Amino acid sequence: MRIGFGRADITPRVGVALCGFGPFLNRQSVGVRDRLWARAMAVEHDGARAVVVACDLVGIDGSDTARARERVTEATGLPGDALMVCCSHTHSGPDTCRGRIGWGGPDPPYLELLPGRIARAAIDAIGRLEAGTLHHAEVPCEGIGLNREYDRDAPPLDEVLRDDWRPAKPERTDTTCHVLRAEANGRLAGFVSYFGCHPVCCCQETRFIHGDFVGVATNALQREHPGAVGLFLQGAAGDVNSCVVHKPEREALLALDLIAARYANALRLGLREARPMPVDAVRFVRRRPAFTRRPWDADEARRRLAEQEAILRRPDADDADRGVRMATVRALALRRILAAMARGESLERPTEVQGIRIGPVALLASPFETFQAIKNEVRARAASPIPLVIGTANDVRHGYAPDRTTAERGGYAPDHVPLIHGFVPYAKLHEELPRELLALDGELQ
Repeated sequence: MRIGFGRADITPRVGVALCGFGPFLNRQSVGVRDRLWARAMAVEHDGARAVVVACDLVGIDGSDTARARERVTEATGLPGDALMVCCSHTHSGPDTCRGRIGWGGPDPPYLELLPGRIARAAIDAIGRLEAGTLHHAEVPCEGIGLNREYDRDAPPLDEVLRDDWRPAKPERTDTTCHVLRAEANGRLAGFVSYFGCHPVCCCQETRFIHGDFVGVATNALQREHPGAVGLFLQGAAGDVNSCVVHKPEREALLALDLIAARYANALRLGLREARPMPVDAVRFVRRRPAFTRRPWDADEARRRLAEQEAILRRPDADDADRGVRMATVRALALRRILAAMARGESLERPTEVQGIRIGPVALLASPFETFQAIKNEVRARAASPIPLVIGTANDVRHGYAPDRTTAERGGYAPDHVPLIHGFVPYAKLHEELPRELLALDGELQ
């Protein structure tokens, strides 16, 4: 096989809005703590090529993924289906979703340049293809995640910062991470890590640009191995937060380095323990299924809109009130949905799922913030020896893929987040998403 790596700086200018944590927060960046990168790995076997780009971003809009693919195809001939754009889901970077309501604020000049920068990383990786080998390890990675849906009360800060802290139910989080080590000409050419956890050590109280704990850890490993490029692939982060979240800025920044050090230690162990991984094929496949939405009609949407407008029309309504800002998000979304209904548009819009096989590893990607239970089900049923279920890939406009229990209970992930993107909530993702990802896995065989 041949393998190559490239990267491009995608740090925005200071002052752009940061994404996440609430409606219309006016959370503008004030400085750069760590630069953001698009990092690419190209692989080739028997003439077949594929490229994975990992970005220090909350996500990427599907239109920008399409533009990046077009540029890479023009420059290299790589098919669009063979380029996967993954995002770490850091909430300390710019808002990169065109059309999302209230959860940041996209910066048009930045978004105009972003596809070209991502394409540059991929093109460089293809241009650096050389004979190489891949090595794989799955190593312990503990003391980082906490399941926010099932372990709702986060322990005190001094408790989670102890080296021996573990969540009460670690099985509801990732307790291992996967590490790929790429060698070429006797040197470490690059590495890939895979782990599922929201990178949210820093949040609403913080205003510095960085890739959160996964970005800080990856940058640290790159400094230890000059010339190597490191990619982070986000797993099932939907119901897992880092163990430090929603803290004041000083505490959050101190905790950021500690949690990043825990992840970096796991990566160091993985690089040491990785064993040769024979690569007998490189394959790729992409599908666009339409997942079932809830059966809303215009009357249902108008009823919900009336409830939100009643909040906004109160004489004491104040835009400093979170409830008012949340009602604004819902009202804008419902008006958008009603307009689409009036135009006769289908509310079940296609969603991209994509698979790339690199020998025994299958990257099974969707745009969702996927819940652990869905990842576990796919992993148990996949034919691939090393199936990695990747979230927040290729298109950020789809929100969460909640498990059955959370969907039935309702709340932020299943009910509200689709409205942030202006869509009707999904009806049964726990049934439909595993089926689609397993179909990808089957085709890759």
